[in-house]
Amino acid sequence: MAAAAVVRGIGSNLSKNLREIRLHLCQISAASQGTRDFIEQHYVTLKKANPQFPILIRECSGVQPVLWARYGFGKEHSVSLDNMSAEQVAKALETVVNAKP
Repeated sequence: MAAAAVVRGIGSNLSKNLREIRLHLCQISAASQGTRDFIEQHYVTLKKANPQFPILIRECSGVQPVLWARYGFGKEHSVSLDNMSAEQVAKALETVVNAKP
């Protein structure tokens, strides 16, 4: 599974460039299914590798799935996760982790 490889590749590097990750999603919408799958399959692995790093999950009925990355000095970047698979969510996370704000 490619998403697992991406999560392993990220490892404990979340805090290198980032200060916080927020995932916004709907508990029931089809558009959020991949985001829900990603959380179910990979959240524990990410959290174990980054125990002090804030990974926030925000569920709200009817909201579009979005990944928010907060960098130093309050800079934030968002990526729409609308209708993405768990694999695509993992790639989006990898992109924000490796981005230079």
